[in-house]
Amino acid sequence: MHYFKYRKNELFCEEVRVQDIIERFGTPCYIYSYRTIIEHFHKIAKAFIELEPLICYSMKANSNLAICRILVNEGAGLDIVSGGELFRALCVGADGKKIVFAGVGKTDNEIKEAIKAKILFFNVESEPELERIQAIAVQMHKVVNACIRINVGVNPNTHSYITTAIKDSKFGVSFAVARKILRYQNRFFNINIRGLHFHIGSQITEVTPYVEAIKKITLFIEGLKKDGIRLEYLNIGGGMGINYKNDDAKTARALAEAIVPLLKKTGLKIILEPGRFIVGSAGILVTKVTYLKNTEYRDFIILDSAMNDLIRPTLYQSYHEIIPLNNTSTKTKKYDVVGSICESGDFFAKDRDIPLVKQGDYLAIMCAGAYGFSMSSNYNSRLKPAEVLVKDGSFYLIRKRQTYEDLIDNERIPLFLKDKLPRRLKIELKRKFFKE
Repeated sequence: MHYFKYRKNELFCEEVRVQDIIERFGTPCYIYSYRTIIEHFHKIAKAFIELEPLICYSMKANSNLAICRILVNEGAGLDIVSGGELFRALCVGADGKKIVFAGVGKTDNEIKEAIKAKILFFNVESEPELERIQAIAVQMHKVVNACIRINVGVNPNTHSYITTAIKDSKFGVSFAVARKILRYQNRFFNINIRGLHFHIGSQITEVTPYVEAIKKITLFIEGLKKDGIRLEYLNIGGGMGINYKNDDAKTARALAEAIVPLLKKTGLKIILEPGRFIVGSAGILVTKVTYLKNTEYRDFIILDSAMNDLIRPTLYQSYHEIIPLNNTSTKTKKYDVVGSICESGDFFAKDRDIPLVKQGDYLAIMCAGAYGFSMSSNYNSRLKPAEVLVKDGSFYLIRKRQTYEDLIDNERIPLFLKDKLPRRLKIELKRKFFKE
């Protein structure tokens, strides 16, 4: 469910006409619905209320400060995977005791900053990482908390690039390695191992993989109890899918009905890490038709947006509904909807029935709130788009569109290369870009 609806054939976000937003901020432009974000967060909280879980929003889905602040204000914790995300989390006032830090390649500096921030847990993904955290904690004279991420060996039937718990995955450790770590955890005297973590993948639309994973980890926990090993937390990750194409994506309530009884049996405190479910359908990418190109083989809609703005269709072969801002055409035509980047993979849809459009019309690419802007790039030296948040009848710029000056702001030209530049460029660029 989301708050992007037609009124008299014009697309609205909540109480705001989308056309009014792009007339002010231009395209490409990401637009987010405040109400959708809030309601989806509370749907999860309500569905799992029996467990009173800590819900840590997965920042990698969309790390815009405004969106993270919305969720922190609602009581959410944050799931981070980098020092940059930690910095963002602290900027929005997140409580360190509600931050969990995952990822297979945490650097020394990231570990140090996380310890300083007094985060709740490191989700530890390997024995070498555990040893590194131990050594740094000793240097800093700190005791830190950790959960061991287990690769539960469950295939969630999603895209292979976002499947994270099959046996040959880079994530987590096996049950056998986890058992060894927990049996000899006293050697990590600056780390309290307080729980287990698993995450089986992303855009999961069935409950069966979660049930299978929880049953496996419950048996493991029972075995640990027999060995006298007691834990406090179980983090079941995120990954719950959304409805991109009228598929049978399960609701939060359906998932809770299937797994809450199993989780209650563990007796542990539960952590959830949803991302896409909260923000995926809360965002759209609005883009302008630059050209219509008709060939003897295909008809193309060429947009002012491209794969650098939204890479999911080419990276994951993902489906995103594409609709006009003005829904007056009753006829459709099959188009390839593409961007202007110099790659054959630069497309949003192929052979798709789209209402007839003309040059200068605007289209909305739906359900782009998760892994849209957060995976964007400056490929082809294209500028990253603006981001706008809508709340009721008002809208707010939450990220300015990049400028060409922003694009080269951190670059420098060595002095030995300056001599053959035009005189005008020497004067304009010398102060900022020429360095020994």
